[in-house]
Amino acid sequence: ECLGREREGRVLSYLPLAHSMERSTGEAATLIDGNTRMFFAESLDTFLQDLQRTRPTTFTSVPRLWVKFQQGVFAKMPPAKLDRLLKIPLLGRIVAKKVLKGLGLDEVVMAFSGSAPLPPELIRWYGRLGLPLYEGYGMTEDNSYSHLSDAKHSEPGYVGVALPGVQVRLSPEGEILIKSPGQFSGYYKQPELTAESFTDDGFFRTGDRGELRPDGMLRITGRTKELFKTAKGKYVAPAPIESKLLAHPMLELAMVSGVGRQAAYALVVLAESIRPRLQDAAVRSDVEQQLGALLKQVNADLADYEQLRMIVVAKEPWSIENGCLTPTMKIKRARIETAAEPMLERWYAQAGTVVWA
Repeated sequence: ECLGREREGRVLSYLPLAHSMERSTGEAATLIDGNTRMFFAESLDTFLQDLQRTRPTTFTSVPRLWVKFQQGVFAKMPPAKLDRLLKIPLLGRIVAKKVLKGLGLDEVVMAFSGSAPLPPELIRWYGRLGLPLYEGYGMTEDNSYSHLSDAKHSEPGYVGVALPGVQVRLSPEGEILIKSPGQFSGYYKQPELTAESFTDDGFFRTGDRGELRPDGMLRITGRTKELFKTAKGKYVAPAPIESKLLAHPMLELAMVSGVGRQAAYALVVLAESIRPRLQDAAVRSDVEQQLGALLKQVNADLADYEQLRMIVVAKEPWSIENGCLTPTMKIKRARIETAAEPMLERWYAQAGTVVWA
Protein backbone atom coordinates (compact mmCIF):
# COMPACT_ATOMS: atom_id res chain seq x y z
CA GLU A 1 0.00 0.00 0.00
CA CYS A 2 2.85 2.38 0.82
CA LEU A 3 4.74 1.86 -2.44
CA GLY A 4 1.72 1.35 -4.66
CA ARG A 5 1.30 -1.29 -7.35
CA GLU A 6 2.29 -1.00 -10.96
CA ARG A 7 2.11 -3.08 -14.11
CA GLU A 8 5.46 -4.23 -15.44
CA GLY A 9 7.43 -2.22 -12.94
CA ARG A 10 11.20 -1.68 -13.11
CA VAL A 11 13.66 -0.69 -10.38
CA LEU A 12 17.41 -0.05 -10.53
CA SER A 13 19.65 -1.21 -7.69
CA TYR A 14 22.83 0.84 -7.41
CA LEU A 15 23.48 1.59 -3.72
CA PRO A 16 25.56 -0.87 -1.64
CA LEU A 17 23.46 -3.98 -0.93
CA ALA A 18 24.08 -3.50 2.79
CA HIS A 19 22.19 -0.20 2.58
CA SER A 20 18.92 -0.71 4.46
CA MET A 21 16.84 1.63 2.30
CA GLU A 22 18.10 -0.01 -0.90
CA ARG A 23 17.23 -3.47 0.39
CA SER A 24 13.84 -2.67 1.87
CA THR A 25 12.44 -0.55 -0.99
CA GLY A 26 13.94 -2.74 -3.73
CA GLU A 27 12.73 -5.98 -2.25
CA ALA A 28 9.32 -4.53 -1.45
CA ALA A 29 8.89 -3.29 -5.02
CA THR A 30 9.77 -6.68 -6.53
CA LEU A 31 7.89 -8.89 -4.07
CA ILE A 32 4.59 -7.01 -3.71
CA ASP A 33 3.03 -8.34 -6.90
CA GLY A 34 5.81 -10.32 -8.57
CA ASN A 35 5.57 -8.24 -11.72
CA THR A 36 8.41 -5.79 -11.06
CA ARG A 37 11.87 -6.49 -12.43
CA MET A 38 15.07 -5.38 -10.71
CA PHE A 39 18.12 -4.25 -12.68
CA PHE A 40 21.60 -3.72 -11.25
CA ALA A 41 23.98 -0.91 -12.12
CA GLU A 42 27.27 -2.16 -13.52
CA SER A 43 29.33 0.48 -11.71
CA LEU A 44 29.21 4.09 -10.56
CA ASP A 45 30.92 5.08 -13.81
CA THR A 46 28.08 3.59 -15.88
CA PHE A 47 25.28 4.65 -13.51
CA LEU A 48 23.66 7.24 -15.79
CA GLN A 49 23.73 4.92 -18.80
CA ASP A 50 22.31 2.09 -16.67
CA LEU A 51 19.55 4.40 -15.46
CA GLN A 52 18.68 5.45 -19.00
CA ARG A 53 18.56 1.82 -20.16
CA THR A 54 16.45 0.68 -17.21
CA ARG A 55 14.00 3.61 -17.27
CA PRO A 56 12.69 2.65 -13.81
CA THR A 57 9.09 3.09 -12.76
CA THR A 58 10.06 3.42 -9.09
CA PHE A 59 13.29 5.19 -8.17
CA THR A 60 14.79 5.85 -4.75
CA SER A 61 17.89 7.96 -4.27
CA VAL A 62 19.79 10.16 -1.84
CA PRO A 63 19.81 13.98 -1.83
CA ARG A 64 23.24 14.31 -3.40
CA LEU A 65 22.14 12.46 -6.54
CA TRP A 66 18.92 14.45 -6.85
CA VAL A 67 21.06 17.60 -6.68
CA LYS A 68 23.53 16.26 -9.25
CA PHE A 69 20.69 15.40 -11.65
CA GLN A 70 19.49 19.00 -11.42
CA GLN A 71 22.99 20.40 -11.90
CA GLY A 72 23.49 18.19 -14.95
CA VAL A 73 20.35 19.70 -16.47
CA PHE A 74 21.48 23.24 -15.63
CA ALA A 75 24.87 22.57 -17.26
CA LYS A 76 23.00 22.11 -20.56
CA MET A 77 20.34 24.78 -20.08
CA PRO A 78 20.51 27.84 -17.77
CA PRO A 79 17.94 27.69 -14.93
CA ALA A 80 16.22 30.94 -15.98
CA LYS A 81 15.72 29.72 -19.56
CA LEU A 82 14.36 26.35 -18.42
CA ASP A 83 12.01 28.07 -15.99
CA ARG A 84 10.64 30.28 -18.78
CA LEU A 85 10.09 27.30 -21.09
CA LEU A 86 8.31 25.28 -18.39
CA LYS A 87 5.79 28.09 -17.94
CA ILE A 88 4.68 27.98 -21.59
CA PRO A 89 1.49 25.88 -22.02
CA LEU A 90 2.00 22.62 -23.93
CA LEU A 91 5.63 23.43 -24.77
CA GLY A 92 6.45 23.27 -21.07
CA ARG A 93 5.21 19.68 -20.87
CA ILE A 94 7.26 18.68 -23.91
CA VAL A 95 10.41 20.26 -22.43
CA ALA A 96 9.82 18.63 -19.03
CA LYS A 97 9.36 15.20 -20.63
CA LYS A 98 12.56 15.65 -22.61
CA VAL A 99 14.51 16.63 -19.49
CA LEU A 100 13.26 13.59 -17.57
CA LYS A 101 13.96 11.29 -20.52
CA GLY A 102 17.53 12.55 -20.66
CA LEU A 103 17.92 11.51 -17.03
CA GLY A 104 16.23 8.16 -17.56
CA LEU A 105 13.37 9.19 -15.26
CA ASP A 106 10.55 9.72 -17.76
CA GLU A 107 8.82 6.44 -16.81
CA VAL A 108 9.05 7.03 -13.04
CA VAL A 109 5.68 6.88 -11.31
CA MET A 110 6.99 7.14 -7.75
CA ALA A 111 10.27 8.82 -6.78
CA PHE A 112 11.66 8.85 -3.25
CA SER A 113 14.56 10.40 -1.35
CA GLY A 114 16.03 9.43 1.98
CA SER A 115 19.11 9.50 4.26
CA ALA A 116 19.18 13.31 4.60
CA PRO A 117 16.82 16.29 4.19
CA LEU A 118 16.13 17.59 0.68
CA PRO A 119 16.04 21.35 0.04
CA PRO A 120 12.31 22.19 -0.36
CA GLU A 121 13.03 24.19 -3.52
CA LEU A 122 14.57 21.09 -5.11
CA ILE A 123 11.36 19.14 -4.47
CA ARG A 124 9.33 21.94 -6.07
CA TRP A 125 11.68 21.98 -9.09
CA TYR A 126 11.11 18.28 -9.77
CA GLY A 127 7.40 18.88 -9.29
CA ARG A 128 7.50 21.48 -12.09
CA LEU A 129 8.99 18.78 -14.31
CA GLY A 130 6.04 16.55 -13.50
CA LEU A 131 7.98 14.25 -11.17
CA PRO A 132 6.48 14.09 -7.66
CA LEU A 133 9.41 13.55 -5.30
CA TYR A 134 8.55 12.13 -1.89
CA GLU A 135 10.77 12.06 1.18
CA GLY A 136 10.99 9.14 3.58
CA TYR A 137 12.59 8.55 6.94
CA GLY A 138 13.99 5.44 8.52
CA MET A 139 17.24 3.76 9.51
CA THR A 140 18.93 0.40 9.59
CA GLU A 141 17.69 -0.13 13.15
CA ASP A 142 14.05 -0.16 11.99
CA ASN A 143 14.64 -1.68 8.53
CA SER A 144 13.90 1.77 7.04
CA TYR A 145 10.28 1.34 8.10
CA SER A 146 9.22 4.55 9.81
CA HIS A 147 7.84 7.49 7.80
CA LEU A 148 6.95 8.16 4.18
CA SER A 149 5.29 11.01 2.35
CA ASP A 150 2.82 10.39 -0.46
CA ALA A 151 0.27 12.26 -2.56
CA LYS A 152 -2.00 12.73 0.47
CA HIS A 153 0.71 13.55 2.99
CA SER A 154 3.35 15.58 1.22
CA GLU A 155 4.91 18.94 1.96
CA PRO A 156 8.44 20.12 1.14
CA GLY A 157 10.62 19.86 4.23
CA TYR A 158 8.60 17.05 5.82
CA VAL A 159 9.16 13.28 5.62
CA GLY A 160 5.47 12.42 5.80
CA VAL A 161 3.50 10.53 8.43
CA ALA A 162 4.20 7.33 10.34
CA LEU A 163 3.73 4.12 8.37
CA PRO A 164 1.17 1.57 9.61
CA GLY A 165 2.11 0.16 13.00
CA VAL A 166 4.73 2.83 13.73
CA GLN A 167 4.54 4.95 16.89
CA VAL A 168 6.46 8.22 17.17
CA ARG A 169 6.95 10.90 19.79
CA LEU A 170 9.50 13.55 20.72
CA SER A 171 11.57 13.58 23.88
CA PRO A 172 11.61 16.79 25.98
CA GLU A 173 14.89 17.64 24.20
CA GLY A 174 13.29 17.24 20.77
CA GLU A 175 14.81 13.85 19.91
CA ILE A 176 12.67 11.62 17.70
CA LEU A 177 11.65 8.39 19.44
CA ILE A 178 10.34 5.53 17.30
CA LYS A 179 8.68 2.16 17.89
CA SER A 180 8.37 0.23 14.63
CA PRO A 181 7.31 -3.28 13.54
CA GLY A 182 10.65 -3.46 11.73
CA GLN A 183 12.63 -2.54 14.84
CA PHE A 184 15.76 -4.50 15.70
CA SER A 185 16.23 -6.21 19.06
CA GLY A 186 19.65 -4.74 19.77
CA TYR A 187 23.26 -4.26 18.70
CA TYR A 188 25.27 -7.45 18.31
CA LYS A 189 27.19 -8.25 21.51
CA GLN A 190 26.82 -4.65 22.74
CA PRO A 191 24.32 -4.86 25.62
CA GLU A 192 25.28 -1.49 27.11
CA LEU A 193 24.81 0.36 23.82
CA THR A 194 21.52 -1.47 23.30
CA ALA A 195 20.26 -0.44 26.74
CA GLU A 196 21.21 3.21 26.10
CA SER A 197 19.40 3.18 22.75
CA PHE A 198 15.92 2.40 24.09
CA THR A 199 13.54 4.15 26.46
CA ASP A 200 12.01 2.19 29.34
CA ASP A 201 8.85 1.61 27.28
CA GLY A 202 10.68 0.32 24.20
CA PHE A 203 11.02 3.38 21.95
CA PHE A 204 14.27 3.64 19.98
CA ARG A 205 16.31 6.81 20.48
CA THR A 206 17.04 7.78 16.88
CA GLY A 207 19.59 10.51 17.59
CA ASP A 208 17.67 12.78 15.21
CA ARG A 209 15.97 15.99 16.24
CA GLY A 210 12.60 16.84 14.76
CA GLU A 211 9.30 18.65 14.84
CA LEU A 212 5.98 16.77 14.94
CA ARG A 213 2.79 18.49 13.78
CA PRO A 214 -0.66 17.68 15.19
CA ASP A 215 -1.56 16.00 11.87
CA GLY A 216 1.39 13.61 12.26
CA MET A 217 3.69 15.22 9.69
CA LEU A 218 7.33 14.94 10.79
CA ARG A 219 10.20 17.28 9.96
CA ILE A 220 13.84 16.39 10.62
CA THR A 221 15.85 19.33 11.97
CA GLY A 222 19.23 17.65 12.42
CA ARG A 223 21.25 15.16 14.43
CA THR A 224 21.61 15.60 18.18
CA LYS A 225 25.32 14.77 17.89
CA GLU A 226 25.82 17.31 15.10
CA LEU A 227 24.76 20.25 17.27
CA PHE A 228 27.67 22.52 18.17
CA LYS A 229 28.20 25.66 20.22
CA THR A 230 29.89 28.77 18.92
CA ALA A 231 31.55 31.27 21.27
CA LYS A 232 28.10 32.84 21.70
CA GLY A 233 27.17 29.87 23.87
CA LYS A 234 24.11 28.65 21.98
CA TYR A 235 23.67 25.44 20.05
CA VAL A 236 23.62 25.58 16.25
CA ALA A 237 21.93 22.83 14.20
CA PRO A 238 23.88 22.60 10.91
CA ALA A 239 21.45 20.54 8.79
CA PRO A 240 18.72 23.19 8.29
CA ILE A 241 21.34 25.79 7.33
CA GLU A 242 22.98 23.37 4.90
CA SER A 243 19.60 22.71 3.33
CA LYS A 244 19.12 26.45 2.72
CA LEU A 245 22.55 26.69 1.09
CA LEU A 246 22.01 23.66 -1.12
CA ALA A 247 18.89 25.20 -2.62
CA HIS A 248 21.33 27.18 -4.80
CA PRO A 249 22.16 25.31 -8.04
CA MET A 250 25.79 26.44 -7.87
CA LEU A 251 26.47 24.20 -4.85
CA GLU A 252 26.85 20.43 -4.80
CA LEU A 253 27.69 19.86 -1.12
CA ALA A 254 27.81 21.96 2.04
CA MET A 255 28.90 21.55 5.64
CA VAL A 256 28.29 24.06 8.43
CA SER A 257 30.65 24.09 11.42
CA GLY A 258 32.36 26.50 13.81
CA VAL A 259 32.81 24.90 17.23
CA GLY A 260 33.94 27.57 19.71
CA ARG A 261 34.24 30.27 17.04
CA GLN A 262 32.64 33.71 17.19
CA ALA A 263 30.38 32.67 14.32
CA ALA A 264 29.76 29.55 12.25
CA TYR A 265 31.07 29.08 8.72
CA ALA A 266 30.04 27.00 5.70
CA LEU A 267 32.44 24.89 3.67
CA VAL A 268 31.01 24.16 0.22
CA VAL A 269 31.79 22.18 -2.93
CA LEU A 270 30.84 23.86 -6.19
CA ALA A 271 28.80 22.12 -8.87
CA GLU A 272 30.77 19.88 -11.22
CA SER A 273 29.88 22.05 -14.23
CA ILE A 274 31.48 25.11 -12.62
CA ARG A 275 34.72 23.69 -11.19
CA PRO A 276 36.63 23.31 -14.50
CA ARG A 277 35.93 26.97 -15.40
CA LEU A 278 37.31 28.59 -12.25
CA GLN A 279 40.52 29.62 -13.99
CA ASP A 280 38.43 32.20 -15.85
CA ALA A 281 38.52 35.40 -13.78
CA ALA A 282 35.01 36.36 -14.88
CA VAL A 283 33.59 33.01 -13.75
CA ARG A 284 35.41 33.24 -10.43
CA SER A 285 34.09 36.76 -9.87
CA ASP A 286 30.54 35.64 -10.68
CA VAL A 287 30.85 32.76 -8.20
CA GLU A 288 31.97 35.17 -5.48
CA GLN A 289 29.09 37.54 -6.17
CA GLN A 290 26.48 34.78 -6.16
CA LEU A 291 27.84 33.17 -3.00
CA GLY A 292 28.00 36.56 -1.27
CA ALA A 293 24.36 37.18 -2.15
CA LEU A 294 23.45 33.66 -1.00
CA LEU A 295 25.15 34.26 2.34
CA LYS A 296 23.09 37.41 2.93
CA GLN A 297 19.91 35.64 1.92
CA VAL A 298 20.52 32.66 4.23
CA ASN A 299 21.63 34.80 7.18
CA ALA A 300 18.48 36.91 6.88
CA ASP A 301 16.44 33.83 7.84
CA LEU A 302 18.65 32.81 10.77
CA ALA A 303 18.85 33.86 14.40
CA ASP A 304 21.87 36.00 15.29
CA TYR A 305 23.76 33.10 16.91
CA GLU A 306 23.19 30.88 13.83
CA GLN A 307 24.42 33.33 11.19
CA LEU A 308 27.42 32.41 9.07
CA ARG A 309 30.60 34.47 9.08
CA MET A 310 31.65 33.23 5.62
CA ILE A 311 31.32 30.67 2.88
CA VAL A 312 34.54 28.79 2.16
CA VAL A 313 34.91 27.15 -1.26
CA ALA A 314 36.64 23.77 -0.97
CA LYS A 315 39.73 23.31 -3.13
CA GLU A 316 38.88 19.71 -4.05
CA PRO A 317 35.49 17.97 -4.39
CA TRP A 318 34.54 15.56 -1.62
CA SER A 319 34.30 11.93 -2.63
CA ILE A 320 34.18 8.40 -1.29
CA GLU A 321 37.75 7.92 -2.53
CA ASN A 322 39.24 10.79 -0.50
CA GLY A 323 37.33 9.78 2.61
CA CYS A 324 35.02 12.79 2.79
CA LEU A 325 31.84 10.88 1.84
CA THR A 326 30.39 7.61 3.07
CA PRO A 327 29.47 4.85 0.56
CA THR A 328 25.91 6.24 0.69
CA MET A 329 27.24 9.73 -0.12
CA LYS A 330 26.73 11.36 3.27
CA ILE A 331 29.39 13.84 4.34
CA LYS A 332 31.90 12.72 6.96
CA ARG A 333 31.82 15.76 9.22
CA ALA A 334 34.61 14.76 11.59
CA ARG A 335 36.99 14.00 8.72
CA ILE A 336 36.26 17.28 6.93
CA GLU A 337 36.43 19.35 10.13
CA THR A 338 39.80 17.81 11.03
CA ALA A 339 41.18 18.62 7.57
CA ALA A 340 39.88 22.20 7.80
CA GLU A 341 41.16 22.91 11.31
CA PRO A 342 44.71 24.07 10.32
CA MET A 343 43.25 26.66 7.90
CA LEU A 344 40.55 28.14 10.13
CA GLU A 345 42.62 30.99 11.56
CA ARG A 346 43.59 32.14 8.07
CA TRP A 347 40.01 31.91 6.83
CA TYR A 348 38.57 33.87 9.73
CA ALA A 349 41.30 36.52 9.39
CA GLN A 350 40.21 37.38 5.84
CA ALA A 351 37.92 40.36 5.42
CA GLY A 352 35.65 38.94 2.73
CA THR A 353 32.60 36.76 3.21
CA VAL A 354 33.61 34.36 0.41
CA VAL A 355 36.92 32.57 0.95
CA TRP A 356 38.81 30.25 -1.39
CA ALA A 357 40.39 27.35 0.51
